[in-house]
Amino acid sequence: MVVINTISQYQEALNKIDVLMSKVGDNLSYDNPEFVMLDSLSNLVADYEDKNIKIETPSLTDVIKLRMFEMGLKQTDLADTLQVPKARVSEYLRGKRDITLEVARKLHHELKIDGDIILQ
Repeated sequence: MVVINTISQYQEALNKIDVLMSKVGDNLSYDNPEFVMLDSLSNLVADYEDKNIKIETPSLTDVIKLRMFEMGLKQTDLADTLQVPKARVSEYLRGKRDITLEVARKLHHELKIDGDIILQ
């Protein structure tokens, strides 16, 4: 296979990758023909995905919720971190209120949320 052009070829390549991964194991040597095939298929799949599968940027509210989960924060904790009332955090999370520039800065610095996601 030189290029993956269809979804069925893509699925077939993914299936072959699964099989090859179990066969290759820790033998990551270019002397191993199964590793060479795995490497080639992985590159073809990556090229296909880059051209055909668009990954949407997550919404700010989804990223905030994810960070809250990762950091073990409750809405009260986030309100304290952002120095806003708890009701305001609830409005942010429901998309009922836009964030201010100051809150955007705190989200970036305190929760390490990428500026591109905040500005979208």
